[in-house]
Amino acid sequence: MAIGNLYVIAAISVIGGGLFGFDISSMSAIIDTKVYKCYFNQGDVVINADGSESCQGPTSNTQGGITAAMAGGSWLGALVSGFLSDIFGRKHSIMIGSVIWCIGCILVCASQNIPMLIVGRIINGFSVGICSAQVPVYISEIAPPTKRGRLVGLQQWAITWGIMIMFYISYGCSFIRGTAAFRIPWGLQMIPAILLFIGMIFLPESPRWLARKDRWEECHAVLTLVHGKGDPDATFVQREFEEIKSMCEFERDNADVSFLELIKPNMINRTHVGIFTQIWSQLTGMNVMMYYIVYIFSMAGLEGNNVLVSSSIQYVINVVMTIPALIWLDRWGRRPTLLIGSTLMMTWMYANAGLMASHGKAAPPGGLNNTPAESWEIHGPASKAVIACTYLFVASYAITWGPASWVYPPELFPLRVRGKANALCTSFNWAFNFALGWFVPPAFENIKWQVYVLFGVFCTAMTVHVFFMFPETTGKTLEEVEAIFTNPHGIRYIGTPAWKTKNEYARGATIERVGFEDEKKVGGTVHTESA
Repeated sequence: MAIGNLYVIAAISVIGGGLFGFDISSMSAIIDTKVYKCYFNQGDVVINADGSESCQGPTSNTQGGITAAMAGGSWLGALVSGFLSDIFGRKHSIMIGSVIWCIGCILVCASQNIPMLIVGRIINGFSVGICSAQVPVYISEIAPPTKRGRLVGLQQWAITWGIMIMFYISYGCSFIRGTAAFRIPWGLQMIPAILLFIGMIFLPESPRWLARKDRWEECHAVLTLVHGKGDPDATFVQREFEEIKSMCEFERDNADVSFLELIKPNMINRTHVGIFTQIWSQLTGMNVMMYYIVYIFSMAGLEGNNVLVSSSIQYVINVVMTIPALIWLDRWGRRPTLLIGSTLMMTWMYANAGLMASHGKAAPPGGLNNTPAESWEIHGPASKAVIACTYLFVASYAITWGPASWVYPPELFPLRVRGKANALCTSFNWAFNFALGWFVPPAFENIKWQVYVLFGVFCTAMTVHVFFMFPETTGKTLEEVEAIFTNPHGIRYIGTPAWKTKNEYARGATIERVGFEDEKKVGGTVHTESA
């Protein structure tokens, strides 16, 4: 018996996002610990005054490669997920991803050297790429318009929970002697994947994917289960079914299905918007804060357990500040959320750059704590201001770009290419995650505080880009979003500028309440003919 409650469906499927969160903090909480540095050491061993040893650990370039290996695998997994999703369905693609994750965790947990660790993280990343691309598609195709942002945004919330839970597990295990300090948390990462696989067994398949495969009875049954409370004649069920049917008929008559479809004149604009949503979400610098927060706080004068405890505060902030977006993202709209978020993050990045430049100084040769990436130091009130700005940055991301960057891309594309399109968009997320994961440790080593200036410039550029090019999709059905980009004949639509598109939440909520037949009474228009 399949589960029909929307929130239960979302809660189970977004565990796939939690895998990404687990992977982030399984590295960030461990890279600065003695046992990790000494086991994977590539540098000098320093004998301290008390006779203990301090190891440099992997070089900055190697550590960047270890961290980026997961994102590299995710890039490939995201691209492949489009084909998997179209062939096997959204549900079974996510289940495949969970199995691959367990294989990667076994290799990472048993790592004997750096190459083995990298291979395991690549396999883990392949799994994350599949799940991160297809979970938003799956939820988008099941959720009604007024709940879509909230439910897809749960993916980001799951990521934040995964980061926080894994960080505290890793922190607790850091007190264990020997390699078990990192092998135990790396092995425990399998648990959420096992739960995800079991939970997905009881969830329905995407009704839109079923329709695409001409499994109309199953499509109608899923709509009845999820939206009709068991009533196949419910008004909203009938409306959704007819819109899906109209869209499928239009697509069969007017389009082929391939990645090449995404660069055709009638699709290139939304492809560019979806891709840059994912690119900009990485270029905010948020994952720098996630992966390498221990470096940043060490440079801000924190030492020992204070680094890990203070780092964990930002993970708690990340979880808590995502909640308002889950509740109100569909009311706020996508454009205001993205614009306000990038403006705030730009402010905190420039503030940190100014504080570092005016109150900091270069660290001794070899870096703080024998870590070359910790190449700058700042003390006193200015260091507390850096920590505060870092927390504010995380809060700004969590309530805006964090959930919105997962919600927005799947809304842009028609059914025929949605799986491949979101796979392509997500692959760019991972490509830039890979580049930044590798780039940041050497960047801290070589250009020091100017790293903050670089990300501040990125935040400035994305603010301008979003304002002029990103249309509002809130409150519209996935079929209605098509009308933003095409006219009834499928020709490219060049009309209302992005900054003049409107938030349709109020209309969508009323339509859901009073039904399709009464839509004219509330001033709405269903674009079934454009589908």
